Amino acid sequence: MKILKRILLILFVIITVAVYFNFPKLNFISGYASKNMASTVFITDRSAKSIELNDNDVPLINLADVETDGKSASASVFGLMERKAICHEGLGCTLVNKDYDPNVTMPVPQRVKNENNLVFPYGDKEAKDTVFSNVDYDILKKGINSAFTNNEVQKTRTVLVAHKNHIIGEKYLDGFTKDTPILGWSMTKSVLATLYGILEYQGKIDLNEPVLLEGWEKDNRKKITLNHLLRMQSGLAWDEDYTSISDVTRMLFMDADMTNSQAKKEAIAPPTEVWNYSSGTSNLLSGILRKRFKSHQDYINYPYEALIDKIGMSSMLIETDMKGNFVGSSYAWATTRDWAKFGLLYLNKGNWNGEQLFDESWVDYVSEPTLHSDGTYGGHFWLNANGKYPDVPRDLYSANGYQGQRVFIIPSKDLVVVRTGLAEAPDFDINLFLKNILAAIK
Repeated sequence: MKILKRILLILFVIITVAVYFNFPKLNFISGYASKNMASTVFITDRSAKSIELNDNDVPLINLADVETDGKSASASVFGLMERKAICHEGLGCTLVNKDYDPNVTMPVPQRVKNENNLVFPYGDKEAKDTVFSNVDYDILKKGINSAFTNNEVQKTRTVLVAHKNHIIGEKYLDGFTKDTPILGWSMTKSVLATLYGILEYQGKIDLNEPVLLEGWEKDNRKKITLNHLLRMQSGLAWDEDYTSISDVTRMLFMDADMTNSQAKKEAIAPPTEVWNYSSGTSNLLSGILRKRFKSHQDYINYPYEALIDKIGMSSMLIETDMKGNFVGSSYAWATTRDWAKFGLLYLNKGNWNGEQLFDESWVDYVSEPTLHSDGTYGGHFWLNANGKYPDVPRDLYSANGYQGQRVFIIPSKDLVVVRTGLAEAPDFDINLFLKNILAAIK
């Protein structure tokens, strides 16, 4: 009995110490757990058990106890710091705080979904098998399969390879299909940036004009342009640390209006003098986008009418914050095939079945290395200009998201590769994966 009491006392002390040192993180832990559970169940219709055992099975997050009814989810850690996420059709799920007013109704996107009879990518009809003489399909199959070997470590969920606008290979983990929406995380940033490319092509914005937000006119911030924001070189302070209570975790899991977090930060350097990756910057761009429209409804409609529904990404949904702003940093969902359509739009230099959505020069803009990024970043897209992936062409650029969500665009090979999952480097070797795929393309 004495031994048992000592063991229980030791366990109590361990738990108490753990809670004490991690108490400030409980908001983040329960917030992440409830938001991820609510969105994944609501948008993908996957089971709560599957999400608990996979998506939420990451350090600290797996401490949370989560309950869901399919339209909301609540989470707490040892009964402490309960957080709740609430879902709405057309808007996804929003992590709410004490300021949430259930009586406030937000506008819902008025969508026009593609119902044509065209084959992929210009429609959703299955194409007849197209065989390219320059593709070794046996090597391609091995390359795709290699992404799923030792999958307790690699944790790949889906892979799609498109060549010359045709799907030449794809594979899905059990429980996932071509119709399963996948959270893109920071791939959303590239979608958001594309809206600015469309506006520029329409002659509605000048990327080099100062943004001039309220309060910025009195200091160095008055020199910040849309170009600086798209290139993450505004000089604004920002801490993108997901392991602690930082600027990004406060924004995503505590702020009602995520568009203001970056705007309130001081300038630590003049524009272009530093490069600093910032999810706050992407959400600031979402807020700036909203100000360009006369009504909230027009803003909510725009991404869908100008881009998403225009190219038939009918599965895509971008979630909003409590104030109805698109969370342009993190929360776009789409099927693997629809993520591939996004990559193919860029591979085709903005031309979609004869209609030009953005200027061809926009591709050059987003894929041009940003000063001080060491050749790794362009305009809200990641680059291989410095040879980070040594066995992959330098012209590769990509939309990247947490846990290895990727849309790779390789113009020199007329190739788009989509990979989704729950692991990235070093557990998932991107260079080796792409090398294996490229080996099949002569």
